[in-house]
Amino acid sequence: MTMTWLPTTKKEVEQRGWERLDVILFSGDAYVDHPSFGAAVIGRILEAQGLRVAIVPQPNWRDDLRDFKKLGCPRLFFGVSAGCMDSMVNKYTANRRLRSDDAYTPDARVDMRPEYPSIVYTQLLKQLYPNVPVVLGGIEASMRRLTHYDYWQDRLKPSILVESKADLLVYGMGEMPIVELACRIRQKASQEKEQTDAPLLGSEQLESILYDLPQIAYLYNRGVVPPQAGDITLFPHEACLQDKKKQAANFRPIEEESNRYAAARILQQTGEATVVVNPPYPPMTTDQLDHSFDLPYTRLPHPRYRGKRIPAYDMIKFSVNIHRGCFGGCAFCTISAHQGKFIVSRSKESILREVKAITALPDFKGYLSDLGGPSANMYRMGGKELSVCRRCKRPSCIHPGVCPNLNTDHRPLLDLYRAVDALPEVKKSFIGSGIRYDICSDEYACEVIRHHVSGRLKVAPEHTSQRVLGLMRKPSFTRFEAFSRLFERINREEGLQQQLIPYFISSHPGCTREDMAELAVLTKQLHFHLEQVQDFTPTPMTVATEMWYTGYHPYTLERIFSARTPQEKLAQRQFFFWYKPEMRKPLCQELRRLGRPDLIEKLYGSR
Repeated sequence: MTMTWLPTTKKEVEQRGWERLDVILFSGDAYVDHPSFGAAVIGRILEAQGLRVAIVPQPNWRDDLRDFKKLGCPRLFFGVSAGCMDSMVNKYTANRRLRSDDAYTPDARVDMRPEYPSIVYTQLLKQLYPNVPVVLGGIEASMRRLTHYDYWQDRLKPSILVESKADLLVYGMGEMPIVELACRIRQKASQEKEQTDAPLLGSEQLESILYDLPQIAYLYNRGVVPPQAGDITLFPHEACLQDKKKQAANFRPIEEESNRYAAARILQQTGEATVVVNPPYPPMTTDQLDHSFDLPYTRLPHPRYRGKRIPAYDMIKFSVNIHRGCFGGCAFCTISAHQGKFIVSRSKESILREVKAITALPDFKGYLSDLGGPSANMYRMGGKELSVCRRCKRPSCIHPGVCPNLNTDHRPLLDLYRAVDALPEVKKSFIGSGIRYDICSDEYACEVIRHHVSGRLKVAPEHTSQRVLGLMRKPSFTRFEAFSRLFERINREEGLQQQLIPYFISSHPGCTREDMAELAVLTKQLHFHLEQVQDFTPTPMTVATEMWYTGYHPYTLERIFSARTPQEKLAQRQFFFWYKPEMRKPLCQELRRLGRPDLIEKLYGSR
């Protein structure tokens, strides 16, 4: 069967014999027709509903806007996404310096997307087609659906709906709400005579179908929102501008409701309007998730990129995503806020179908780079009693301790590994995603270390200080030390020369220079010269960002210290690199200033 991508040009639309499109998607990323790329997923899921869908990847926003005009006006709506990453994280380092490459762009070019594509693309579309609905989606918009702190502009900003002028926003994983939206627009317009040059339902009529559509946010501009039982009303945006403590207090119900089976509607007044955030859909079923992954993706970049390299595609082309969601609830992470804390796993049959599709690729050499997910070892895990989960609003199922209702059985995952490895075309399957060692069974850890490490295994202790780890919602460092010993023992027994690669963060809220100095000593004692390190970057809709910006912990409203200036952040980060000769003198000076000469001796000896 000939592989067919979704059309990206007028010529490709005409080749399909289409006179007009139903939905046109604009994406800040290159178009890779693969289930790891959001625009492809939404395009394929709508195509499966019988809709005519096209994608405009990385449109030029600087010229005469021909990319925004070339496909005309869709019958249903425009969809806009900044891409798989927050565009500002994509473009800037933690020190607000421009990055030298863009992994989601051909040949890693850095000039193919604007800052905040969600806003830029939407504003341009509303200028050109003021009555055509524009639907925002993707992680950039999802995490900005309410008042949020923007690190790059260093200010509190209102919902992205206000600045972008979008008609509505789909948050989280968008398959179910986007299909329901398309269905409702067609039903609403079914009795009306269609105009060939107009949308089925204009922006003015759209609000009539939004009041109970799950997992969307929109602006209500007609006075007081008609109340519903259980509504949660946040402090208004303007009040948060005046009082950081109110911004911090707002975050707790936002996070709690995003982690519930049956959530409440959230309202926040912003100027003369009210942002309405409808509750999310319940977690997808395995069949629904299988359907999304089993759509007819080519699994390849669009032919327009022939001869060019897309780094993000190279990373995932031989990998398989086996589940969605993460119940870790780490304070600095947006995975659970976007994908949910409840794990939705694919069936073994669906995963094996995808593996077989990968083995058919011409450059496949027998090695799968990853069988994983947000955390590789949460497959098929969840509550033993669903009724308990339905009442729960904890942001993490494993912090401060593992929930007694959580099933952490690794046997289904081990069975999956063995089924994949049994395929004759597969020589080896690796686990490239990070694993949670705090829920690992010994059987699972041994299996992975012996058979599924491609030389390096990623884990994320993130810090050594118990106090900082508590703020991060991470387990005690002693858990990492125990796992490190296990890793070393199995390597010795099996005659392997594999590396354990721990990830650490500096400048996280609550972390001090002394904490970083002690981190340096502990990691030295474990014989680590750290490579995978990062400076904390405040990103919207994380509890760590709210602590960093407001100075308060959203759950307790207690004061929290954060390293905020570039100088303070650098002073913490430098301790990662104690082993470099040029760092010895400045670190010794810093430790004397801190009154910790004992740490100098532990790092460098008594000389």
